[in-house]
Amino acid sequence: MAKATFTCSKCGASHSKWAGQCDSCMEWNTLVDQGPLSAGPGKTLGGKRGRTITLTDLATVEEPPARTMAGVAELDRVLGGGLVKASALLVGGDPGIGKSTLLLQAAARFARNGLKVIYISGEEATAQVRMRAQRLGLSESPVILAAETNLRDILTTLDAEKPDLVIIDSIQTMWADHIEAAPGSVSQVRSSAHELTSYAKRKGVAVIMVGHVTKDGQIAGPRVVEHMVDTVLYFEGERNHQFRLLRAVKNRFGPADEIGVFEMTGKGLVEVKNPSALFLSERGKTTAGSAVFAGIEGTRPVLCEFQALVAPSPHGQARRSVVGWDGQRLAMILAVLEARCGIPFTGLDVYLNVAGGMRVTEPAADLAVAAALISAREDAALPRDAVIFGEISLSGALRPVSQAENRLKEAQKLGFCQALAPAAKKLEDIAGITLRPIDDLAQFVEDLFGSR
Repeated sequence: MAKATFTCSKCGASHSKWAGQCDSCMEWNTLVDQGPLSAGPGKTLGGKRGRTITLTDLATVEEPPARTMAGVAELDRVLGGGLVKASALLVGGDPGIGKSTLLLQAAARFARNGLKVIYISGEEATAQVRMRAQRLGLSESPVILAAETNLRDILTTLDAEKPDLVIIDSIQTMWADHIEAAPGSVSQVRSSAHELTSYAKRKGVAVIMVGHVTKDGQIAGPRVVEHMVDTVLYFEGERNHQFRLLRAVKNRFGPADEIGVFEMTGKGLVEVKNPSALFLSERGKTTAGSAVFAGIEGTRPVLCEFQALVAPSPHGQARRSVVGWDGQRLAMILAVLEARCGIPFTGLDVYLNVAGGMRVTEPAADLAVAAALISAREDAALPRDAVIFGEISLSGALRPVSQAENRLKEAQKLGFCQALAPAAKKLEDIAGITLRPIDDLAQFVEDLFGSR
C-alpha cells in the first residue's frame, strides 16, 4: 500500500508524515494530506514503457515565441513586450483591487487585435460580466464568455473552440473531478493550475489565471503554483488611492520587477504614461520631512516622495509606523543615524509614508529615508529642487547604486536641478542637473543640516 504524503500549503515541500511545523519554510499548521500517489486515475507508472520524446541541440534554429501587443503600453511593458503564445500567467491581488476589470479590458484589447479570446468566470454569471463590460464600454468587443468551474468541461470546450487566449477567473474556483477535495483546497488549486499550464504548452494557447491572495499579500495556495507558470503578476494599490500598480515578480519572457501604472476611473483602468509626474503631482510647498527619491522599478526610473513625521511619544514605548517601505530597514536606518551621526530617536514616534500608494523595495532609498527623518526631526525643509538616492551601510558609508544616469535623467525631465547621491567614479554629467557627491552619512548630515 502506497504511503500518504503531506504537502506544505505555503512552500510546496513534501513530507512523509504529518508535523505541526514545516521543516522547509518553518511555518506552522500548513501540512495537508495529499493522499498516496497511486490513488489517482492513472495509478503508478509501473513497468510499462512510454513513448520517446524529441531531442534537439543548441544549434537548432527555431522561430522565437510570437508576441501579441495589447495596445496598452503599461500592460505590454509588464509582459515584456506583449503576450507570448503558449504561455501561462498568474495574476494576483487583493479583493476588489480591480483584477477582473483589468483582465476584461485586456481581453477586449487582445480580441480587437485579432486573437480569439475566451473569458471563463467561476465567480460571476455571464450576465454580471456583461454588465461590467457595458459600464466599461466594452460590450461590442468580440470576447466569448462562459461561467463554469468544472475543469474537465472547460478543457473539453477549449479543445473544440481552439482559442488563442483563455482567461480563468479565478483558479481557486476551479475543481477537477478526479481529485477528492473541495474547490479552493491545495490539491484542487495545484491540479487545476497544472492542467491549465499543460494545456497552454500543448495547444499553443496563452492562459491567464487569476489568483486570490492571503492576508500576507501572497497568492493563496501552494507556492509551487507560482513555479509552474511562466509569469507571475501582482496587481497592487491602496483602496483610498486611485493608482494601481501591475508588478511582474516573475517573467520568463521579460524583466522581473517591471511595473505598469494605472489610474482607476469610473470607466475602468486608464494607463499612466508618466508615473513620476503622477506620484509628485500632489506635492505641495516645501515642508519638513519630505524627500524626493529617484528610484528604479524594473527598467523604468520612477520618482516618488518619502514623507516622514517625528513627534514626541506620549507613551513609554515609541511607535514606528511604515507604509510603502520595509519596517525592518527603517529600524536599521534609525540605528545607524544614532550610532554614526549622534542623532537619537529615543522617545520619539516615527511615521514614514511613500506618497501616492507606491511601494519601494530597493535599498537605494536609504539616503532619501534618512534625509526625510532628519528633516522631520529638525523641522528643516530639504531643497525643493533636489532628488536623493543612495544605499547606507551599517558603518555609515554610502554605496553607489545601479543605473544612476537613468535616475538623473528622469529627475532632469521633471525639473529637478540637483541630486544628492553617493560619490561614483564613472558617473556621467547630466545637462541641467548638478550632482552633489557624498562619501558618508555624517558628511551628508553636516552639509544639509549643519553640525548636530
